[in-house]
Amino acid sequence: MTTVDAGYGNDVALLARLVEQNSGTYNLAGVEAIARMLKPEFDALGFRVQWKPMAQTGRAGHLIATHAGSGKGKRILLIGHLDTVFEPDSPFKGFRRDGERAIGPGVGDDKGGDVVILAALRAMQAAGTLKDADIEVVLTGDEEDVGSPLDIARADLIAAGKRADVALDFENLSQEDGRDIGSIARRSSNIWTLTASGKSGHSSGIFSESMGDGAIFELARIIAAFRNELPEPNLTFNVGLIGGGQEATFDASKSRVNASGKDNIIPPIAVARGDFRTLSVDQTKRVKAKMQAIVARHLPKTDATIEIEEHYPPMAPTAGNRALLAKLNEVNRDLGLQPMAELDPLKRGAGDISFVAADIDGLIGMGVSGSGSHAPGETADLDSIKRQAKRTAILMTRLAQTPR
Repeated sequence: MTTVDAGYGNDVALLARLVEQNSGTYNLAGVEAIARMLKPEFDALGFRVQWKPMAQTGRAGHLIATHAGSGKGKRILLIGHLDTVFEPDSPFKGFRRDGERAIGPGVGDDKGGDVVILAALRAMQAAGTLKDADIEVVLTGDEEDVGSPLDIARADLIAAGKRADVALDFENLSQEDGRDIGSIARRSSNIWTLTASGKSGHSSGIFSESMGDGAIFELARIIAAFRNELPEPNLTFNVGLIGGGQEATFDASKSRVNASGKDNIIPPIAVARGDFRTLSVDQTKRVKAKMQAIVARHLPKTDATIEIEEHYPPMAPTAGNRALLAKLNEVNRDLGLQPMAELDPLKRGAGDISFVAADIDGLIGMGVSGSGSHAPGETADLDSIKRQAKRTAILMTRLAQTPR
């Protein structure tokens, strides 16, 4: 593993260059610039590199790098992303180093992870184990806000998952009490939109047989029922936006509600939007059915509809994922590192590996450790580049030497 230690300075320099280039999801030119910076790194390792434009989804595109090995060992899929949540107008800019800590937009999520991928592959090349390894790398350009339609935006990743036997996700390494934690599951991300309607008229008639309860009470009933009837293990659900009155409409991004009304008018319209997150496909189906049943129980003279958009699928904690973590812990033992326990999936958000989780075993959090992802002041522990690259290089070598 001397290659990882010797290359550490160059890895940090590459990370600095990547962070200095803004690549907010909507900065399409910036995302593509990151891909151009990474391409020669993969070229030098013998990968065939392809840029897949995604104009049809309103996003920049994906970088896909493929290495053909012997065709005998496990086929490995490495997943990361090029974009960050920080757009060009964000005041949080640039790369700053403070000892073994780096600060900057995307330094951990996920530019640090991309650097770990390259450091691990270089170590394999130096050890002579890369030449026989079948590896595909998919770095998406829209992980922070996936493009639409979803089936096009994630077609390349899903296809790569069907070709592979194992997936490794290079988002942030999780830690608890200073110890590295393994992650074998992550929850889904689903968006729901409620629209309630009712009869409008003078407020003196509210709750009467002729006027009914109005749209806002109907919406309030539904949300209160969600709170009382939906809770179950590994499920969270949230109301992120709400409005109602004589008029209520979402803007084009559905991140604002324009509402108006009067205190003496029964509101004819009310809208709300939120999310819910599940740990399995069965849980998603069950929760959807419960929500739809709750919505269907209308107050007098009201109506309501719910639209549910399934964005990121869940990655359930399967036996195959646990076996893969056990293999990683064998690597930890051989490196003299502490074994990694399983992370509670409630502590991990949705991510790209979930799109392939139905087809192959996987691990999450192979990137750098740090803090403050998605917030100004995001940090990365630079020393974790070495630790994670060594773990990854040995794990991939062993997987590549395991017959399919």
